Amino acid sequence: MSLNLKSLKSRRGFTLIEIMIVVLIIGILLAIAVPNFVKARESSRQKACVSNLKQIQSASEQWAMDKKQAGSAVPTDNDLFGPGNYVVRKPTCPAGGTYTIPAVDTDPTCNYSNASYPHTIASFN
Repeated sequence: MSLNLKSLKSRRGFTLIEIMIVVLIIGILLAIAVPNFVKARESSRQKACVSNLKQIQSASEQWAMDKKQAGSAVPTDNDLFGPGNYVVRKPTCPAGGTYTIPAVDTDPTCNYSNASYPHTIASFN
C-alpha cells in the first residue's frame, strides 16, 4: 500500500475561497438575526413597562377604594409603595423611563418615547 504524499499535502486545509464563503454566510445570518434580537428586546421592554403601569394603576385604584377617595384623588408614592402598602417596591421602566402617577381615574404614564414600541397602557387595550 503506497501513499501518495503529494495528494495529502495539497488537501491539508481550506482554500481562501472556501473560508471567504463561510465568512459571507455567517455575515448574512448575522444581518438577518441581529435586527430580530433588537426587536425582541424592545418588545420585551415595552411589555414589561406596560405590566408595571398596570400594576401601578391597580394599586392606585385599590388605594382609592380602601381610603374612600374620589376618582380625581392623586395618590403619592408613599400611599402606594413600600412594605405594608399595595406594591412593595416602586417599579422602574426597563428602558430607563420614569413613571408619573396621575389621578386615580387616569392611566399612569411612562416618559420613555419610542414610536414603534410605545410605553402606554392604551397601546395594549
